[in-house]
Amino acid sequence: MRADREGTAVTRIARGFDLDAAHAHLRKADRALARWLRRLEPIGPQPRWRQRFDVTDALARAILFQQLSGKAAATIVGRVEVATASKLLHADSFARVDDATLRSCGVSGNKTLALRDLSARATRGEIPGLQQMAAMTDAQIIAALSAVRGIGPWTVQMMLMFRLGRPDVLPVDDLGIRKGAQIVDGLQAMPTPKQLLARGAAWAPFRTLASLYLWRIVDTGDPADAAKLISANGRAAVAKQKKPVPRSQG
Repeated sequence: MRADREGTAVTRIARGFDLDAAHAHLRKADRALARWLRRLEPIGPQPRWRQRFDVTDALARAILFQQLSGKAAATIVGRVEVATASKLLHADSFARVDDATLRSCGVSGNKTLALRDLSARATRGEIPGLQQMAAMTDAQIIAALSAVRGIGPWTVQMMLMFRLGRPDVLPVDDLGIRKGAQIVDGLQAMPTPKQLLARGAAWAPFRTLASLYLWRIVDTGDPADAAKLISANGRAAVAKQKKPVPRSQG
């Protein structure tokens, strides 16, 4: 364990999984997917598995990025960092500013409420850290973090895959993944989430890698179509959040 520039303890926890074993399993378990694995460039370790990761900061940024373009969200995040005088968005960071200041940064009223809820939960010790999550199942992490206003299962699943490197995550509600499964199996329509869950049983315990390939398979098609899927998926995921941030609030 070490302390960062602001004195916050940062624990180094190994993240990621055995990609060689995962590739071998998928090639053996699914002939249809295996054909695509032979065609595509192998997927390697995700860069963010090695980057410093703070759970509260990541959730705060996820809230701020919801339903905005990357450029617009990055601008707002930059303003919030300046207003809080902190590059790490924590409960103590948000305690330095009032709601009016957040609004002046471009943060909507609903997102401000979500950030306040996150801060309160973090202060009460309800947001598990990396060390705690290392001993938790994916379902337990999803349940714990989805309790935060504005955070739902899809957001946490993305964190599990891209930040924590959990090996067996299959976001069955994700439109891109459903479209990828449709392409792999040559279906007339995308499988339903329930059908995809059953279809993906063969990929366990490495459904994360299968999901990454399904996204890549979609990307090999019409880029415009892939972009539409990604955009639609983001809107759909936020709409299904337990405590959504309305689009009109931006």
